[in-house]
Amino acid sequence: MGNGAKAAQKRERNAKETKVAKSQLKSNVKAMDIQCQICKSTFLKTTRAPQLTEHAVNKHSKTLPECFPGYEAPAK
Repeated sequence: MGNGAKAAQKRERNAKETKVAKSQLKSNVKAMDIQCQICKSTFLKTTRAPQLTEHAVNKHSKTLPECFPGYEAPAK
């Protein structure tokens, strides 16, 4: 068996082991479940209160409860 055949066999073996990369874009879109009631911007469910407060103050000059009335801090 020559080196060419070995290389071809190795390529075949590696091709079988190769996994297809999966995109997270669809799951990220599904996780966007916090929505600003004023501008309808969506945020990931893992977004914390300081980031939401910053959005409310900077974009709308309002408080967190005014922009996100149903927001509850996630349990740690």
